Amino acid sequence: MKLLKGVFALVMLLSVAGCVTVEPDPPVVINGAAGYREKLALPPGCTITIAVIDLDTPGVIIAQKSFNVARAPVPFKFILPADTISSKINYGVVSLIQYNNKVIFQTYDKYPVINNGKYTVEVMMKAVPLENLQ
Repeated sequence: MKLLKGVFALVMLLSVAGCVTVEPDPPVVINGAAGYREKLALPPGCTITIAVIDLDTPGVIIAQKSFNVARAPVPFKFILPADTISSKINYGVVSLIQYNNKVIFQTYDKYPVINNGKYTVEVMMKAVPLENLQ
């Protein structure tokens, strides 16, 4: 009986030793601020949209946030599940500010993140030319 208990205990010990706890990969966190260089105050009622996009595929938005804004620069943070990120995609951050449903500031440059090792980015918008606002 002692031998049987010893064998049983050994089998249990070996089966527990074979268990592996798999932890999910930590999320990918992108921090930054979106602003502009012009010394202009925003009119009341502006909204900002900040998005993480696929830089190589027009129209593909990975994550996006829109909210009211009173002044810039505007801090932002995206928390993306690690299993949604691909090493084959060139990610970037873009932003725009709207007033009365018209874009008044937007990014014109690419601001790459994630696969270039950058997880903090300063996004600079430029004023949209007045002729485009009419």
